[in-house]
Amino acid sequence: MNAPTSVDGVLSRLREIDAALPAHDGVAVFNRMYLTVTERIALLIADPDPDQRWFRDAETMAALDVGFANHWLAAHDADAAGRRVTSAWRPLFDARRGGRLPVQYAVAGMNTHIEHDLPIAVVDVCRTRGLEPDDVHADYEGVNRILAQVESSIRRSFLDAVGRHVDDHVGPVVHLISTWNIDKARDLAWITAETIWALRRTRFLRGRFLDGLGHTVGMTSRALLIPTD
Repeated sequence: MNAPTSVDGVLSRLREIDAALPAHDGVAVFNRMYLTVTERIALLIADPDPDQRWFRDAETMAALDVGFANHWLAAHDADAAGRRVTSAWRPLFDARRGGRLPVQYAVAGMNTHIEHDLPIAVVDVCRTRGLEPDDVHADYEGVNRILAQVESSIRRSFLDAVGRHVDDHVGPVVHLISTWNIDKARDLAWITAETIWALRRTRFLRGRFLDGLGHTVGMTSRALLIPTD
């Protein structure tokens, strides 16, 4: 399936995935949360009022949004076609059939998408548009504020659903999930983007770094997906 080239195209693909998967599927849980975030960002990118613009360079942020999303869509499409999913995304697809809390799927997916896919997407959009990472950093921080608003309410709704039913077995898992912080994840992703940028002319070292990044992020996601039953 061809990768989307616009924010609207990304939204259409995310909605197609949401409609096609059972609600309890772990992949569907993450995709639904990602759709909510992307809808919010799309509204701010498209805001026509120059006095109310959220982003300094909405066109570049739209390109970043598309490039970023296509990493997730590539992982989904690889699994759907029976191909091997990358090491960073493999834990979510391996665990998708159940035995975890919905919030685990949401947070593990965010961990992979932010700490692995986002820095690669930042570097790619800078190279494509002739920019330096510092040129997009202010808008990158603007996305942080959006994610903090959306992620907080989504996480709270997941944890509220667990509510009083948390027992001695599930409790430690909820505590583990609660320690994952989206702001710190994006701060780390920015440092990773700067590292990849610095390695962009050294193909061998860049490849080694990206291989290690995928495995390291995948290990964290797998830990976040510890079974509860």
